[in-house]
Amino acid sequence: MDVRRRHLSTATAGEPFKKKNTSPSPTAAPLVSTVVPLYVTNGVFLGVFFSVAYFLLHRWREKIRNSTPLHVVTLSEMAAVLSLIASIIYLLGFFGIGLVQPIISPSSRPSSDDEAEEQDDAKSPAPCPAGIIDCSLSPPPQKPRLPLHVPPQTPLSSDDEEVVRQVVSGEVPSYSLESRLGDCRRAAAIRREAVERVSGRSLQGLPVEGFDYDSILGQCCEMPIGFVQIPVGVAGPLLLDGVEHTVPMATTEGCLVASTNRGCKAIYVSGGASSVVLRDGMTRAPVVRFGTAARAAELKSYLEDPINFDSLAVVFNKSSRFARLQSMKAAIAGKNLYIRFSCSTGDAMGMNMVSKGVQNVLDFLQSDFPDMEVIGISGNYCSDKKAAGVNWIEGRGKSVVCEAIIKEEVVKKVLKTSVEALVELNMLKNLTGSAVAGALGGFNAHASNIVSAVYLATGQDPAQNVESSHCLTMMEAVNNGKDLHISVTMPSIEVGTVGGGTQLASQSACLNLLGVKGANKESPGGNSRQLATIVAGAVLAGELSLMSAIAAGQLVKSHMKYNRSSRDVTKVVS
Repeated sequence: MDVRRRHLSTATAGEPFKKKNTSPSPTAAPLVSTVVPLYVTNGVFLGVFFSVAYFLLHRWREKIRNSTPLHVVTLSEMAAVLSLIASIIYLLGFFGIGLVQPIISPSSRPSSDDEAEEQDDAKSPAPCPAGIIDCSLSPPPQKPRLPLHVPPQTPLSSDDEEVVRQVVSGEVPSYSLESRLGDCRRAAAIRREAVERVSGRSLQGLPVEGFDYDSILGQCCEMPIGFVQIPVGVAGPLLLDGVEHTVPMATTEGCLVASTNRGCKAIYVSGGASSVVLRDGMTRAPVVRFGTAARAAELKSYLEDPINFDSLAVVFNKSSRFARLQSMKAAIAGKNLYIRFSCSTGDAMGMNMVSKGVQNVLDFLQSDFPDMEVIGISGNYCSDKKAAGVNWIEGRGKSVVCEAIIKEEVVKKVLKTSVEALVELNMLKNLTGSAVAGALGGFNAHASNIVSAVYLATGQDPAQNVESSHCLTMMEAVNNGKDLHISVTMPSIEVGTVGGGTQLASQSACLNLLGVKGANKESPGGNSRQLATIVAGAVLAGELSLMSAIAAGQLVKSHMKYNRSSRDVTKVVS
């Protein structure tokens, strides 16, 4: 452990992090004159260790030969024993040089960042003196990169300092700060400070101010210490079903928004895209166990008998005024039964809604099947946040197909390729290549890219990108081979416009941009279905543009230009 880290650990144990004074003190002594080089100190202690060890062994051997008691020691032997102990302690620590060297205060020792900055300054070219040399012959000095703006953190009060101390010592659990203080923003700031002190690491750059922590209490995130900033770009207009949409995309991947935007342009000038929602139903599949497989088969027959559906639907639908049971499908594995419930959930994504309905049905079935043992409310036959064939075949959430016909001149002028090249590439890449790879639902170019970006921007569950990105992209030549027909079939888009992250200010604004904010009062579920079609339309645009870039051999060139740019943004703006 070096001196700097020792000092940081000592400081963080009793006081909050403070910004170091990086300016050199005029009274500070030079570093070389106050610190003994490390190799000198190591050499001294190694020499002392071997010298006194040899001296003591030699003396003890003489005492044994002369029958002298070993506990009778002279002054020189006592000094040798103390020197041996001191050298052993030092060598065991080895990096504990702070025990024998004066600790250097941060104000007199430059940090590694300061040293790096000084080296950069030394390498930077000095301003050209007027009238001496021609400055145009030398490269202009680089402007410093503008740091990401982070709102300044409010200093902690004395009361907050006491709470931080209690959290660090374990007297107050970190998770209880919101309920104890009654102020979510204050709780986040205190928890952040406690994390810094316990970990000994700075969280500078992670903003804590400027966020409504009350809005996430009890539903979005526990024990918050700040929030992460993700840039949001827009692609469009996306002309879908005769309506123009500006699609928000939250991403840190360069080229993604630009590529999707190009696809939107190609679709727009070709007359737009159309979509159809095939299914709309969220699923949950509990697993129950019986004593025998025959008994499990009896419940399977009971559930799949149309006569019993209405009575079970009444029990299920009590969970919500929007939940409506659609179907039940059971699968047996030994004496275990997996029951896949599917229901409509209005404008909510609906996981909690369908889970409550399933619990009602399970409680109801206990009266007729008292030997039924409920193992889990979810048995993975749903299947949530996992790539599964049941979602690919049966669908989950919204099953959507989106299609468009791209004109020949648009393919050539906007997409810089040909219809024949796109059709061939789609067959060999998205269809054959994915089959060779053993893909499950991944018969596309990069549907997950667009789904993730739209999900983050609109407050969806980003983990459900796994099954929501199941996509089959198809292309074929139409109109005597002149134009391109492209379609995406997405069987399990899981989205909602109410609940969860959709109520956060930023995500709510993005939903409002799309015209699907909140619940649709005239047609329950209309907003979430509209959002699902927009996701599919954006995927269609993204697939079209990326496939064109690959067919034209422009993929690497585009990424090197837009995703690896070293240009000074301040010069571009000016």
